[in-house]
Amino acid sequence: MSETLIDAWRDASQVMARLAGAWLFDRVIDGQGSMQGIATLTPLDPESLGYREQGRLKLLNGTELEAEREYVFRNGDCGFDVFFKETPPRLFHAILLSASGDGALSGSAGHVCNLDHYQSTYTFRVDGGFVIRHVVSGPRKDYTMITSYTRGALPPSPP
Repeated sequence: MSETLIDAWRDASQVMARLAGAWLFDRVIDGQGSMQGIATLTPLDPESLGYREQGRLKLLNGTELEAEREYVFRNGDCGFDVFFKETPPRLFHAILLSASGDGALSGSAGHVCNLDHYQSTYTFRVDGGFVIRHVVSGPRKDYTMITSYTRGALPPSPP
């Protein structure tokens, strides 16, 4: 039986607690490539999770390489804030969540990086997974990146 919204996310106040743990992800970078891997969200303190992803990036030109990135997710009143993992932390965006017509929770925010603009949307689906969509536009960048996250059996660790 698949999870329902009540079992999966309940409401915005439950999202951070439900994010903790390991997730499989599948990313499509429009016109550039794809990436598959594992994202782990680990408690840093009662209000924050450390986000770390590792995976295999496959570019359309045939190049393949290992890639990783890290963020800090911090609990907010009706959602969460995402920070770049830097000292001091720098805000990437603040996500305010609300229920959508189909029963999912979603929120979006923008971020300007130099002259490029990131419009990001987080959707927490009724099936228990979630999707992050970044639309990036500007003089140096122009792409859409969609990452789908699911719980599942993680691959075995190398010996």
